[in-house]
Amino acid sequence: MANKDAAFGLKAIGKVGQNRDSQGLSEYDIAASATAIYQGDPVEMLATGTIGVAAAGDVLLGSLNGVFYTDASTSKPTFANHLEASNTATDIVGFVSDDPYERFEVQSNNAGASAQTDIGNVANIAYTAGSAPNYVSKVELDDSDLATTDGQLKVISLSKDPVNNDLTSANVNWIVTINEHFLKQTAGI
Repeated sequence: MANKDAAFGLKAIGKVGQNRDSQGLSEYDIAASATAIYQGDPVEMLATGTIGVAAAGDVLLGSLNGVFYTDASTSKPTFANHLEASNTATDIVGFVSDDPYERFEVQSNNAGASAQTDIGNVANIAYTAGSAPNYVSKVELDDSDLATTDGQLKVISLSKDPVNNDLTSANVNWIVTINEHFLKQTAGI
């Protein structure tokens, strides 16, 4: 059966070892920006001390789960699963699944078959901006980048999702950890 082609970014599913404090979210400041950040988008720490959407090759902090800010036009406190582009609020806070041992489910952008031997390899993300109406990320694992050396994500197993775990079909879902994690790096920004 063919896998469903429906990217959703990095979806936190629990920590390695499944200890009791899994899936906690940390709060990070977000500066007003022209760039939108969608639910499930990988984020990075910026030199400004705030977070922003990450691209292929960046050191990742985690994935965005939602934001809180005071709406600049209505002065109302606002919770949302995404941050709209050109938001001018001055108090934007992002909720990030940032545990270095968090496991995420992510769809591969592979147009063909994957292999069991992909497990244990690393790859970068393939960034595509999310869209309305759900404002969910469209980031995928860059299957063409799978290697044994450098990569942002480490493939640790095949998804248990029966709709997207057929290795003989395109767009398989993988379980990954962040291989190049900001909280595990020894250097600064």
